[in-house]
Amino acid sequence: MSTSDNQEHALVSTPKQFLGLSIAMYIVPIFVIIGLVYFVTNGAKPSTQTQGAGVGIAGTTHADVERDTLRNIQKVGTVEIKDANKPLRTGEEVFKMQCTTCHTAGVAGAPKFGDAAAWGPRIATGYEALLNSALHGKNAMGAQGGGEFEDIEIGRAVVYMANNGGASFPIPEPAVAASAAASAAQ
Repeated sequence: MSTSDNQEHALVSTPKQFLGLSIAMYIVPIFVIIGLVYFVTNGAKPSTQTQGAGVGIAGTTHADVERDTLRNIQKVGTVEIKDANKPLRTGEEVFKMQCTTCHTAGVAGAPKFGDAAAWGPRIATGYEALLNSALHGKNAMGAQGGGEFEDIEIGRAVVYMANNGGASFPIPEPAVAASAAASAAQ
């Protein structure tokens, strides 16, 4: 095979072609990246320009812009570090800290603390149903699970309120303590 055959099949045969190809290999990707950035960042955005008394171009107010901005930059999740060795609160403590606001006064249809007539139909559904309502919310009561208190502590508050309304539910214990007590009884 001769040298002229190699030159016919080569992509770059002169220094000028090599220089042009080298420049194109650096410039073209830069323009592609700029185009992609422009495409991604050129989405629908709330207007920050205002006309008149605080109303934007498309009827957007400053409050709308601030609300949208805060919604777009809100945290996706949080990390909480809890002391696993802290003692569990009693039902009375949780009631005084979390439940008393509504259940003492009977706000928004909440059964009043100690009112056997109001608690009777609820007690009849059983502890699990009451706990489920407390953890996930029901009617005007918001969900209590996943907050400051452990689920078992919310369960203790449910038992405290229900027992003062005429029930006789046992106080929930942690699974570790319950299994230790069961094995000790055998």
